[in-house]
Amino acid sequence: MNTDIAIMEFRAGPGGEEAKLWAADLMRMYSRYAAILGWKIEQLDTLTIRIKGVGAFTKLQYEAGTHRVQRTPSTERHGRIHTSTATIAVLPEVPENEITVRPEDIEWDFYRAGGKGGQNVNKVSSAVRIRHVPTGIVVQCQTERDQYQNRQVALGMLRAKLWERQLMEREQSMSEQRSIIGRGMRSEKIRTYNFPQNRVTDHRINKSWHNLEDIIEGKMQKISEAMLTIQ
Repeated sequence: MNTDIAIMEFRAGPGGEEAKLWAADLMRMYSRYAAILGWKIEQLDTLTIRIKGVGAFTKLQYEAGTHRVQRTPSTERHGRIHTSTATIAVLPEVPENEITVRPEDIEWDFYRAGGKGGQNVNKVSSAVRIRHVPTGIVVQCQTERDQYQNRQVALGMLRAKLWERQLMEREQSMSEQRSIIGRGMRSEKIRTYNFPQNRVTDHRINKSWHNLEDIIEGKMQKISEAMLTIQ
């Protein structure tokens, strides 16, 4: 497992358009954090990024879980505070010899990528979608102009998701209660971002930070360091 690469997938929870905006805001926050640290960021899909840098997965793995936001949406006419959530999955890059994907277990779909990238991206079916039949897991990638490269990236994402699935199954089968600190599962609420009170709270360590606007701009080194020091 390569601990210098982390794949981050952001998924909006209940809450309609505001939840989608929150998921996008979180992706932007972590992208800026990675840029501050000098890490390389690639956007693999609309709400999926790949981050490469020394210890990237080691630092980011504790960001996995459900992130809750309390704020007044720009579309709110009466100034009411809304609560929305987004879930983050943080996956490592898993080599082929650790997770085997059988060719007969996957279905391929190729389509034209949208967004930026010039005429080639829009006119050639270079984007890739994979469905893993035994588990129903679906991944897609449209970061590269070349279909072969997108196929390789998508297979890497699939191996990462299968690795996560195995990890969750092992943890669920353990009789002992797992540590309260560690990789957050997707359903676990790990952090609340309260805009009216200018505060971020991590519920696993019961610690809060202020200067929320700076944190949203990616200046979250103190939070990351706090998670590492308590392990």
